[in-house]
Amino acid sequence: MDEIERKREEIDQIDKKLLELLDLRAEKVKEITDIKNKNNKPIFDPSREKRIIEKHIEKRFKYLKKEDIELIMSTIFKIYRGFFKPLNISFLGPEGTFTHQAALRKFGNKCNFISAKTVEDIFKEVEKDRVDYGVVPIENSVEGVVTYTIDMFLESNLKITSEILLEIHHYLLSNESSLKKIKKIYSHPQAFAQCRKWLLSNLENVELIETESTTNAVKKAKKMKNTGAIGSEIASSLYKLPVLAEKIEDFTENITRFLVIGNDSPKMTGKDKTSIIFSIKDKVGALYDSLYPFKEKGINLTRLESRPSKKRAWDYVFFVDFIGHCDEDKVQSALEELEKNCVFLKVLGSYPLENKEK
Repeated sequence: MDEIERKREEIDQIDKKLLELLDLRAEKVKEITDIKNKNNKPIFDPSREKRIIEKHIEKRFKYLKKEDIELIMSTIFKIYRGFFKPLNISFLGPEGTFTHQAALRKFGNKCNFISAKTVEDIFKEVEKDRVDYGVVPIENSVEGVVTYTIDMFLESNLKITSEILLEIHHYLLSNESSLKKIKKIYSHPQAFAQCRKWLLSNLENVELIETESTTNAVKKAKKMKNTGAIGSEIASSLYKLPVLAEKIEDFTENITRFLVIGNDSPKMTGKDKTSIIFSIKDKVGALYDSLYPFKEKGINLTRLESRPSKKRAWDYVFFVDFIGHCDEDKVQSALEELEKNCVFLKVLGSYPLENKEK
């Protein structure tokens, strides 16, 4: 035991030094924040954070692994981000939604989070400088793309500054103590779709009632007997509605991707993604000709989605994600070739490629 106590004392000394260094780091963060405020530069710099993490991952540590370094550094960034100038973040609300959860994961709890009713409202809040950034859903690995977010990019000049990959878990929340007592369930249509098999197996004859959000569903279920709601674990905690069944989603790999929208463009990190929207000329092979430069230059397309332009019948725009940054020579060259075949082309942003965060 004496040997254990000695080792613990050594750990206590290391912890003390760690905290002293973290306090010194806070001082340097304040100095940089003051300079940024003076020169009207953005506080949030996702490309800088990505480069720091990648730089430390390249080092050889005896025990720390890649995922440990990512967790430690991302936690440090979130702690300091709102220390001296809290950011205002708009999210698709109310509190307790998965978009709220994604915003908390990205920005930490020292920022000011403002709930918005619609994706359009989030875009407007950022455009009018009433908030610094907005967080919007863009796609789910099970249900596909969120079309109304893509539609907003057609009208807006805001940039994508970052992305968030959030593993989604659904919970059945209720004041009831047994599934047998549940007669109806409230939730958002996407939550119902992602839990379809579980509901058929466990609550086949229960009435399913759609709501604007999973949080609204939780609020309704909290007030009623024989009622449940499909929502998040954070909603259970926020609204004090117990979990009756956990992780009821049909697919274990259920990930939703969110975008952070703002007015600034992150610098190149070497591991980036770019999103664009374009429409093509009405001729045979136009889409093939448009995308061929990406193949020719070895640029990996990770998503291709078509949407009606809403300008005339059978006229479409294409939403594309690809690996690379618009400041890279090969990307610039591919975009120049693409533009020759386009009616219009808009680069929505280049931003750090994100790893899945649980």
